[in-house]
Amino acid sequence: MQELGTPAARYRGAVEHRPGLDPAVADVRRAVRVGLAPRAGRGTVVVALSGGADSLALAAATAFEAPKLGLRPVAVVVDHGLQDGSADAAAAAVAAAEGLGLDARAVQVEVGTAGGPEAAARDARYRALRVAAREASAVAVLTGHTLDDQAETVLLGLARGSGATSLQGMPATSDLNGVALLRPLLDVRRETTRAACTALGLRPWADPHNTDPAYARVRVRDRVLPVLEAELGPGIAEALARTATQLREDADAFAEMIDETIEDIVEHAEAGISVSIPALAANPAAVRHRIIRHVVASEFGQSLTRTQTLEVARLVTEWTGQGPIDLPGCRARRIGTRLEFTAR
Repeated sequence: MQELGTPAARYRGAVEHRPGLDPAVADVRRAVRVGLAPRAGRGTVVVALSGGADSLALAAATAFEAPKLGLRPVAVVVDHGLQDGSADAAAAAVAAAEGLGLDARAVQVEVGTAGGPEAAARDARYRALRVAAREASAVAVLTGHTLDDQAETVLLGLARGSGATSLQGMPATSDLNGVALLRPLLDVRRETTRAACTALGLRPWADPHNTDPAYARVRVRDRVLPVLEAELGPGIAEALARTATQLREDADAFAEMIDETIEDIVEHAEAGISVSIPALAANPAAVRHRIIRHVVASEFGQSLTRTQTLEVARLVTEWTGQGPIDLPGCRARRIGTRLEFTAR
């Protein structure tokens, strides 16, 4: 296990600033300032702090920028308890935040098994952050996801083959059960956060899980992206992040179009909802499929696979008298000129 030392000793010099402003520090501060600006003067913001370089650079920038915007920053360290010494690492991260002038505390969580270790840890972490934000009456939670994290997310989505939704990556702003979740560093490289920590005299904690090849994300980071860079040239991570942004813009436009279309073609049915067959057939396949997925998700809280979506679409465009289709949480069937979805 890595020697942590005492929290105070490990982060000695955390509040020291070198003469002049280091470019990396300036980049991180600028990103945080832009991300926080829409919420200026509205109360408290919570920084999710692991002690790693990304979240530590984020905490330092938030400590500097938030008060100037009339915001009170606090740091929350989530201790997942998944490895020996996690409590010491959490205490060190709290000390680092306090050295930066932040109020900080550690929260210990229990991690389940649903969805695998990465998903279970993420779910537990976000639950803890949501509770902490509500206790602090915070208007937002900030996480330290970088451009590199975005690129890794896009590649993992591509490998899963789950369509444009997964290729959109992480949004800069999303909802965490009523609290805004902000990712202000999505345009900042991981090497920049490390450089910012060095410039500020901060010593990040190296999480062993971040180098464990048992995790798919680690293999993408340490093996796949370097190979792509070597074989295709530099700038792969930036290109993947740009792709995510463009797909998210397209998705937002599609969502607006579909919301307008659904108002005219959807009717409530007994124990469910129905959609006009002629209207669905008149739309391009991409819109038709999105409407089908949207109806099932909004009415029954379920997600359809590509195969399931195409099977339902055939009731519209290739109907030869086939019967109902069982779907997650519902059943689809064609009745005259209506495509009806009812609860199972």
